[in-house]
Amino acid sequence: MRSILDNDTYQEVISRIEKLTDSTHAQWGKMDVAQMLRHCSEIQEVINGKALENTPFIVKLLKKTIKNAVVNEKPYKRNSATHPQYKISSPQEFQSNKDRFIKSLEVFKGYSKEEHDKAQHPLFGPMGVEVKGWAMYKHVDHHLNQFGV
Repeated sequence: MRSILDNDTYQEVISRIEKLTDSTHAQWGKMDVAQMLRHCSEIQEVINGKALENTPFIVKLLKKTIKNAVVNEKPYKRNSATHPQYKISSPQEFQSNKDRFIKSLEVFKGYSKEEHDKAQHPLFGPMGVEVKGWAMYKHVDHHLNQFGV
């Protein structure tokens, strides 16, 4: 499994993000490129320590099933459901969200192994550095593929 924390993988992901422009179109889904960047930033910021807000009761009940879907090796299905905090439907500015996403990845990559291991996901609990690195790569790869980069 690949990890966003691996230097080569991280550089590949940044290079793919840099290929996006405000006119890059999705191959599936409802979000435009700026909304996708905001969505990815929100998810990355939660794994970095931001609060997860307004989690529906059903999501709390199904958190083990959802965590398994997040960390297993199967790619995400197109148009998968997401947490309400991560649903972005309002218009977004492209460049500021691109910069925000890259910064959130830099912060994540900058944490030590001890910091990663110590921090718990607000819904999934302890994940460990290897699992976090894989989960973040899997999510980012899904959306970069969505936009053809």
